[in-house]
Amino acid sequence: MAEHRIFTTPFSSVYPLYVQKAERKGRTKDEVDQVIRWLTGYDQAGLDKQIRQHSDFATFFAQAPAIHPHASLIKGVVCGVRVEEVQDPLMQKIRYLDKLIDELAKGKALDKILR
Repeated sequence: MAEHRIFTTPFSSVYPLYVQKAERKGRTKDEVDQVIRWLTGYDQAGLDKQIRQHSDFATFFAQAPAIHPHASLIKGVVCGVRVEEVQDPLMQKIRYLDKLIDELAKGKALDKILR
């Protein structure tokens, strides 16, 4: 089976869409960054470097310092798929991130998002 196209998509091309989605709902870029850093373990310099280097999603998650140990507590549906049921580990991490951004955009409090 061929790899999913999102795996080779540059994270830097999707990142502005995450920020736009959050900002449309009154949230900030800093909050988006905080959510991403919580999930991946990047510090701000590391996140900025990944964006500057145009790393694809596979590289972005492969080089992440540490996926948060509570990431498995992220539950719900993204694009009609339950994130906790996604079999591919990389796709599940991408869906985790999508779900966190969705929760942020829906106005959920940061302390609830960052389980």
